[in-house]
Amino acid sequence: MVSRFVFGLGLLSATALVHPAFAADARTLQIFVSKDKQSLAVYDGTEVVATSKVSTGKDGHTTPSGIFSVLEKQKYHESNLYSNAPMPFMQRLTWSGIALHESNSVPRYPASHGCVRMPGAFAKMLYGMTGNGIPVIISDGELAPQPIDHPNLFRPETSVAMPLLSDVELRPSIPDSPLKPVQVAMNDTAAMPMPVAALMPKPEIEPPSEPISMLITRRTLRETVIDIQTLLNQLGFSAGDPDGLLGPSTVQAVTAFKTLRPAEFAGDRSLISDRLLKAVYAAAGKGEPPNGVIMVRKAFKPVFEAPVTITDPGLALGTHFFTLHAVDEKAGTADWLGITLENNLSRETMKRLGISNQESSIVTGKPIARSLSRITIPDETRRKIDALIAPGSTLTISDTGLGTETGEGTNFITITRG
Repeated sequence: MVSRFVFGLGLLSATALVHPAFAADARTLQIFVSKDKQSLAVYDGTEVVATSKVSTGKDGHTTPSGIFSVLEKQKYHESNLYSNAPMPFMQRLTWSGIALHESNSVPRYPASHGCVRMPGAFAKMLYGMTGNGIPVIISDGELAPQPIDHPNLFRPETSVAMPLLSDVELRPSIPDSPLKPVQVAMNDTAAMPMPVAALMPKPEIEPPSEPISMLITRRTLRETVIDIQTLLNQLGFSAGDPDGLLGPSTVQAVTAFKTLRPAEFAGDRSLISDRLLKAVYAAAGKGEPPNGVIMVRKAFKPVFEAPVTITDPGLALGTHFFTLHAVDEKAGTADWLGITLENNLSRETMKRLGISNQESSIVTGKPIARSLSRITIPDETRRKIDALIAPGSTLTISDTGLGTETGEGTNFITITRG
């Protein structure tokens, strides 16, 4: 959520408050934690507004690196994992037990059981600055958001005003004689055939105020099964609800579909395969199946998801995170900020995802622009998202899908190092 706040506070010597006070308008904040530096920085756009030392997880209890957001806040919390240890001004990042919180022991080296410890005064101040949903980026090295301008990033749609008059010559509206009818200029209906209602000024539409969270990633078995269920239902097979689960109805529908095409599936022993997906798409007249997906959440709840296409699928997309800092509805512009996180994939993961080269996972050159340029989003999906974006909206691009930490009551959580 976008946080609105005004504050000023003297802090301990280990903490720096760069900006003494904020205006009452909304600020789009991000929190960056560096495990190498054992430091935390709060950004408003590209401006650092507060910093502090921290202590992250020690050996055996390493704090995971990745993209998180504040899921829950409690002024006083006791650990469910470690003997009810106090965790004042707790801001939860995962439901599995990772959080930001106050501690009396912040030695500026890894010392916690996985959480990010902060000095008391700073923890209290930070608690007052944030709201649920604020992004928290944890990485080994220091990262800082940079302005990103790319045609594939979302921006509000501008409404084109329709002219009330065409190019007809204006005629006087005051008659020469009271007996003559009044002549007025009208639209040339032959040149502009549309109903009068379409020519009337449209009422101002309130722009979205609640940010959304988006993830672009490769399709997994779940998305493949959802597509197969949806299309088989359209083709007259009873595949059950499109839930991504291989229940009895789905298995029976897939088997029936294959039985009608024995030559096409000769030697195909797997229930779900690329061959099946392509055959179902072809039977439904949908062309080639997509290899990517964009998912949208709002207030920690799924809104919708839609297919996208990733070119050069053998090349890793890398892990990139974007925040929408500001929107100008009238101009149709959006100020996006972006970072790239190092995320080296294991051989097993690369094999599972069909990746032969993960050059894009390395933070060199222009990995953000390269990855964005490889993603094709259908126009209908883009228009739908353009209408939803608001300051504070976020977009993650990742090869590795939803991840185990993403679930009910979360935004999209991406772990780059466990």
